[in-house]
Amino acid sequence: MKYHLIAIGGSIMHNLAIELKNLGNQVTGSDDIIQDPAFSNLKEHGILPEKLGWFPEMISSDIDVVIVGNHAKADNPELLKAKELGLKICSFPEFIYEHAKHKQRIVIAGSHGKTTVTSMILHVLKHLNYPTDYLVGAQLEGFETMVKLSDAPIFVMEGDEYLTAPFDNRPKFLVYKPHLLVLTGIAWDHINAFPTEESYFQSFDKLLKSLEKATHIVYNDNDKHIKNLIKPYQKVESFYFIPYKSLLTTKQKNQTYLKLENFLTPIQFFGEHNYYNASAAWEVCQLLAIKAEEFCKAMVTFKGASKRLEIVYQDQWNTIISDFAHSPSKVKASLEAVKSHFTSKNTKILPVLELHTFSSLNLNFMKNYRGVFRGFFHKVVFIDKAIVENKNMKLPTPAEVNAAFDEKDIEVVYDNDHLKQVLIQFKKENNVFLFMSSGNFGGFNFLQLVK
Repeated sequence: MKYHLIAIGGSIMHNLAIELKNLGNQVTGSDDIIQDPAFSNLKEHGILPEKLGWFPEMISSDIDVVIVGNHAKADNPELLKAKELGLKICSFPEFIYEHAKHKQRIVIAGSHGKTTVTSMILHVLKHLNYPTDYLVGAQLEGFETMVKLSDAPIFVMEGDEYLTAPFDNRPKFLVYKPHLLVLTGIAWDHINAFPTEESYFQSFDKLLKSLEKATHIVYNDNDKHIKNLIKPYQKVESFYFIPYKSLLTTKQKNQTYLKLENFLTPIQFFGEHNYYNASAAWEVCQLLAIKAEEFCKAMVTFKGASKRLEIVYQDQWNTIISDFAHSPSKVKASLEAVKSHFTSKNTKILPVLELHTFSSLNLNFMKNYRGVFRGFFHKVVFIDKAIVENKNMKLPTPAEVNAAFDEKDIEVVYDNDHLKQVLIQFKKENNVFLFMSSGNFGGFNFLQLVK
């Protein structure tokens, strides 16, 4: 088969391109911006576009399928050329569903935690040599790509609520039609797609409305928004609702243990929100007939997904943690997790948050971050001017950021050199630097900071 991917540089899109190439297909693609790790990964597999931009001359009648990522616009010249030629065009979610439609589909949805829950399930299944197709939003240790397509009987996928494609404004998770759905938590995000909190919540209500009979729904019993959402549907006898709470843990000599049935399991991840994530993963694994002993043995080696409270450097003075947190609920959960894990009186926790998304850079939405930094030693907010310009947004001033966060002493920086100067003043102290972003701090190099 011959595939062409429009917006091949996306984190999921470039992984799909690599998987299709690994399966022996002919793959081409295009994008107007490609950053690492996508750039290096595509280059390694011989499918990096020769130059950046959109080139309708690349679209020819011998292409079997054109797959469109949501970074592309509706007037993309390659998309228009594909329509003109009458080629088969599908969004990324539609392509995934076509592959998964005859499999058991397990979809993990929610505003936060879905990548980690998906990762935990996949880690257990891999540990047990359970054949599985998957789609996950972060790179996992032991997995070559973030997308796997095979003849496996089940498909475990992260169900994103963001829009499907420039020509399809449905949330992605509406396309997947799960047999087993996990709801991890709901907190307003993606203001460019969902301008009000109500419109955001409605997307999850549409998901429940779209479910087929006999769907199992595993849900966070501590999330008030989810409980309100599912209340009308709990009267529907065709659904099976399974609540979960945080798994119990205990700490002995700086080692955290998971307590499940009669097993005490040492774990490498931390944070109350991750104990909830582990509980969701356990509920799914039980439905797949996995025993507690098997689950616990697998969780011993689970280190987490890339950029999910990932310790990227540690020495006698400093710990550097990279985390994907960017929305208010995620930032709050990550800060609480780090605070509860690093408890020494001499430790200074320094949160560094990049405002990177449409939502976080919107001054009205930014007010949802109010109070998240309370009680922390030094606070830094990083804003990449190039990102703001690319989104055609107004650059927030330090005064506006502090007002939105309801703080007075947040240090707002706009470039890497300034960020480095702010942080190196804390060298040779007992510091935990927590970098939180769905971006990359303008290409900031953590190891360069260490030097």
